[in-house]
Amino acid sequence: MFEIEYKGAGTIVVATKKSKLITDPKLSLVGLKDIEPKDMIALVTEPRFATESTSASLQLEGPGEYEVGDFSIRGIPAQRHIDSDGFGSTIYRIEVGEARMVLLGNIDPKLSEEQLEKIGVVDFVILPIGGGGYTLDATAAAQLVRKIEAKGVIPVHFADKGLTYEVPQDTFDVFRTELGGVVEELDKLKIKSAASLPQVLTVYKLART
Repeated sequence: MFEIEYKGAGTIVVATKKSKLITDPKLSLVGLKDIEPKDMIALVTEPRFATESTSASLQLEGPGEYEVGDFSIRGIPAQRHIDSDGFGSTIYRIEVGEARMVLLGNIDPKLSEEQLEKIGVVDFVILPIGGGGYTLDATAAAQLVRKIEAKGVIPVHFADKGLTYEVPQDTFDVFRTELGGVVEELDKLKIKSAASLPQVLTVYKLART
């Protein structure tokens, strides 16, 4: 059905045979080269994570409902982690085939009932775990996973010697200890059918490629 690759920071690529989606492609913020989203659907959780490229097939930077290629996407307004008010971030619910996932950026962990209802039932949650006052820390991230009740968890934005984050980030192991569950370390996550969706709480640590 699809594959998921991790590129660093909050950037992942979800690819089917016909369509490709990328999240927050501006990796120059952490010392890497920005990814050119050529012919991809680019999802941007905050405007500053967008590139200036015009090669994306579609760039989404806010709330709304979209049907693009093999993806059904819903953008949900959210408060940024470091803001006291206002909606400066976007949560994305993504459906591809029979799989449902939610992408959480640098959001405040206190989601409303309305936000949770719009997220709905999902198989995967993709979320930052590094903390440092910049984004969700391991405790808040684990609490959100339990609240959303997804079985598959793909952590992003954690300590990595190859990246230069604005503030120090916690390691993956801190989150693993906080959440528990089965851990699988993979180069990429491949979901071939509904039968391969996680049935128990599973944390996928994807190698940065």
